[in-house]
Amino acid sequence: MYYVCPVCEKNNELAIDFSVEEYICSSCSSLIGIEKNASRKIIKKPVENVVLEVGQKGMIYGTEYCVINIIVKKYGENIFWREYTLKDPSGNNVYLSESDGHWVLLHLLDSAFKDFKHYAETADGRKYRWYETTPCSIHSAAGFFEDKIDFKLAKYKEYVNGTEMISREESGNSVQFFKGNHISKYTIKKAFGLKELPDYSGIGIVEPFFFDVKQGINIIGVSALLICLIQLYVVMSRTNQTLFEQEIKFADLNEKELVSKSFSLSGASAPLKVNAYSDVDNSWANVGISLVNEKTNEIAYTSKDIERYSGYEDGESWSEGSQSEEFNFCGVAPGNYHFLISAEKEGGAADPFKLGYQLQNGDFSVIKNDLGNFYMRNNKDENVAVYYEQEKLKNEISMMVNLAEKPLEIKKLDSVLTNMSLETGYPEKYERNSSVKIKAAWQPVSFWNFAIIIILSLTFIAVSFVGRRIFELNKWKNSSNSPYPTH
Repeated sequence: MYYVCPVCEKNNELAIDFSVEEYICSSCSSLIGIEKNASRKIIKKPVENVVLEVGQKGMIYGTEYCVINIIVKKYGENIFWREYTLKDPSGNNVYLSESDGHWVLLHLLDSAFKDFKHYAETADGRKYRWYETTPCSIHSAAGFFEDKIDFKLAKYKEYVNGTEMISREESGNSVQFFKGNHISKYTIKKAFGLKELPDYSGIGIVEPFFFDVKQGINIIGVSALLICLIQLYVVMSRTNQTLFEQEIKFADLNEKELVSKSFSLSGASAPLKVNAYSDVDNSWANVGISLVNEKTNEIAYTSKDIERYSGYEDGESWSEGSQSEEFNFCGVAPGNYHFLISAEKEGGAADPFKLGYQLQNGDFSVIKNDLGNFYMRNNKDENVAVYYEQEKLKNEISMMVNLAEKPLEIKKLDSVLTNMSLETGYPEKYERNSSVKIKAAWQPVSFWNFAIIIILSLTFIAVSFVGRRIFELNKWKNSSNSPYPTH
């Protein structure tokens, strides 16, 4: 449809047809009455933060609308908001209201709602709290109008329930009732292909909180229940056990590693705690342990120093360090594993029997200390026998290797025992801090992560309630009927 302005002869067109009572010329801003085709007055053009144009089309929630008019309304000296009337191809109207960057999509109600002192109730029984009553006037306008524009002072009474609102507009003898919902500015931007929209200022009258708190709590509750069930399964699906426990002599680990027996872990991943003990005294020892996954051949390695020192200084005793150290292999998954263990101590740990006299069968070794005592070790079970007389030891060896009928061999053995080198300080020197005790246990399933999740969930719920409370306080701070105390 199109209308030719009788004042400036401008052709005013619109790509949708409906009954028009008045229109405002897009060129000279004259308000033209259709019946007399004459100008009633000059209307100020709407420019304050107006982002849509008359005739512009947009798709909102699957329905195409065309902007047929724009009205900027004014309250007081400097408060403005914008109302856009949209019409769909079937001739139905909806209204976009924008104030301080917040948008509301409204439609006309077929029937009036009940108006009480502090609230209103619609026909379906839904209650809305009175927000504010606002007198306003038309500041500027543009477009095509189905009724004559009423420039008298109008009064709006608005009621709010969450992201919905209803309003009563009274102008002279005319009263209209509207219902509206919050609509995102990004929906408006996408619908009309806009690049820029007015920035937000404050909190809109029906602006929603950042998320649905009730739904968030339900999700967290279900998640917490699932976490509890998973934690229960994890706890019940595994047993905590000591996997490895052995005392290892440093002398047995010279330039080599001990390979432990294989062990199997079943259930959920958990830390593997290792305790290493050595009788260090003003000295140190070092233990290196590799955990080998027998399926993947992946190796996790760690090394730990064990050291303890003590003494006297300025009349006071002091000590530092410990004879025991603990460390963890974190998050060890189920599977088959074994250890590779290496260890050393301060000053080294030579085996004196390896350099001693070896019997012909190799099952026994003999050494002599600086006190003249002899020690014979069974190399199979490592038991050591002490002999304080050389003759007694010689007779013992003669019997063991059948030298009774071999006088030359007995004489040779006697010479060897007499002239063998001395191991000074044996056995005290070699028995001091001679070994390291290692114990490994798969730890109980940790409840720490579980506790953190529960604590964070409860914190999130508490913060959500506090945040929503603050949000609602700010939303209602401009209302004279706030449900929240103002002092």
